[in-house]
Amino acid sequence: MVNQRRLIAHVDMDAFFASVEQRDRPDLRGRPVIVGGDGARGVVAAASYEARRYGVRSAMPAARARRLCPHAVFVRARHAHYREVSEAIFEVFAAHAERVEGLSLDEAYLDLGPFDPAILPAAIGRRLKQAVFDATGLTASVGLAGTKLIAKLASDYDKPDGLTWVPDETVQRFLDPLPIRRLPGIGPSTAGRLHDAGIFTVGQLRQGPESLLSQALGRQAGTFRQRAAGIDPRPVDDRRVRRSISQESTFSEDLHELAAIEEVIRTQAAACARRLRERSLYARTVHLKLRSGGFSTLTRSQSLDGYTRNAETVAEAACALARAWAGYQSRIGVRLIGTGVSGLEGQPDPGQIL
Repeated sequence: MVNQRRLIAHVDMDAFFASVEQRDRPDLRGRPVIVGGDGARGVVAAASYEARRYGVRSAMPAARARRLCPHAVFVRARHAHYREVSEAIFEVFAAHAERVEGLSLDEAYLDLGPFDPAILPAAIGRRLKQAVFDATGLTASVGLAGTKLIAKLASDYDKPDGLTWVPDETVQRFLDPLPIRRLPGIGPSTAGRLHDAGIFTVGQLRQGPESLLSQALGRQAGTFRQRAAGIDPRPVDDRRVRRSISQESTFSEDLHELAAIEEVIRTQAAACARRLRERSLYARTVHLKLRSGGFSTLTRSQSLDGYTRNAETVAEAACALARAWAGYQSRIGVRLIGTGVSGLEGQPDPGQIL
């Protein structure tokens, strides 16, 4: 009889943007590739594993990446193309899983159904990886387990092109030696408090005295102790939708005119509206992000009276936020502009659609 425990996969494409570029341009294969602007103010969107060996990471200033890896090849990002490739990947996921919970363009949880003792989970994982490669020419790292938490940790265990299966009976053996930073939700500040308390591994967190954990973690102590024990009852949620959609642009020189800023916002708003229509979604809130030449960042948002996927409605709300900001500035200088929408809904009440 089939065991009703579920087999969960976490699939993470390997250096997705950079791998797409290496796939499309054979001359880049085996070379350090950095996706993103290579100007003085550019930012790394993605780095191939060849570039990561030199310490290059996403979100790093391009100038620093150039210093770390001077022989890297910089490639301009092609986000529309990456979305097309992502759609092909998710078609593979849908063909192999009962439910798919997308996390980003290149990452998802898959509910592969009940455990079947007649089929080895590793064999299922190999078939999934091969199907992704056959459809796209790209490699993925796959973690398999009985919970989302362990599957996600497993997918990162043997990157790139890895496959790690963690049976229930080996979960603690897998978790205990891991550094506490590997647990979701533990950032540098929390890790620092735990280190001060003498807790460095997941096993030490799981076995630590309750009084010590409460002092370091506060009300979250019980939650983190559960994670350290591998407990995660969350199902794969195929109803999950993206919480926001946004577009950003970084400029080699500051923009000093409000008209130029509004022109960029309108272009970004049109792109956001197009993506809303492609996903059959509507948005309730409009966001604006502005970063100055001195790297200070301002974020503002405006809730609408209803839901929209109209480019002009999004643009007018974002431009109004920009005008309000500019009214308080003696001098305008902007190096980055981001326009986005959130409060996404698939089927709002018809009376609420703007």
